Amino acid sequence: MSIITLTTDFGTKDHFVGAVKGAIYSMISDAKIVDISHEISPFNITETAYILKNAYKNFPEGTIHIVGVDSELNEDNKHIALLLNGHYFVCPDNGLISMITSEIIPTKIVEINIHDRLESNFSVLDVFVQVAAHLARGGTLEVIGKPLENYKKIFEMQPKVSRDLSIISGNIIYIDNYGNVISNISEKLFKEIGKGREFKLNASRYSFNKINYKYCDIVDFNQDSKFRQNEGNKLAIFNSAGFIEIAIYKSNLTTVGGASSLLGLSYRDSITIEFHKEGIN
Repeated sequence: MSIITLTTDFGTKDHFVGAVKGAIYSMISDAKIVDISHEISPFNITETAYILKNAYKNFPEGTIHIVGVDSELNEDNKHIALLLNGHYFVCPDNGLISMITSEIIPTKIVEINIHDRLESNFSVLDVFVQVAAHLARGGTLEVIGKPLENYKKIFEMQPKVSRDLSIISGNIIYIDNYGNVISNISEKLFKEIGKGREFKLNASRYSFNKINYKYCDIVDFNQDSKFRQNEGNKLAIFNSAGFIEIAIYKSNLTTVGGASSLLGLSYRDSITIEFHKEGIN
């Protein structure tokens, strides 16, 4: 039996998540349901893409991912189902897939055409669950939709490189549970453009000239632990997802605060990296 994951902006206060799970179990009593997140900021597809892109690869091939963010059906927001990198996605066509598949092309994609079963504006419950159940039973995409050659693409939140290769301009795309801010500038892009040159990373009125690989890289472990004063220090890091992140070492949101609040950094704020022009190959 395939695993079915849920990624939504429903939160956990209301009945929505429970209703979706109940509907899945009603159709497939032995279903395996995994919650990726229900705490996505409302209608935030950039945040959805970041979380889903870094989570789905850890599931086995054949997993079915239901995405319930900005999922109301309308003329500008179709419902689609697709096979990507061995995984099925059932989601709205709102640009989300283009942000997940910047380097991977879907094997197959269809526009869902079973909307005669739509009983309310709760598309995830009325339509996405039925599609997921169909796929979990071994059904094919063609049965629930007509082939689609393309899907909506969003390029707005992609990092940009200056013509002289001296500046990468990006944005903050996610703020995590610790208050750390994650940019859309990947380690791969940084290395391809930087080619080992010295640089300055600018975020608001703060700057960095080093990017670490571990949070504890800023700690001098040769110093007696009684005299270490590292908690609350800011740092830049290549995070586990391969993106540049700005963090506060051992941040505590309930007392000290995180990088977002302490440094005044918010979603969509700009991040720039300026490289020394000397040494460009």
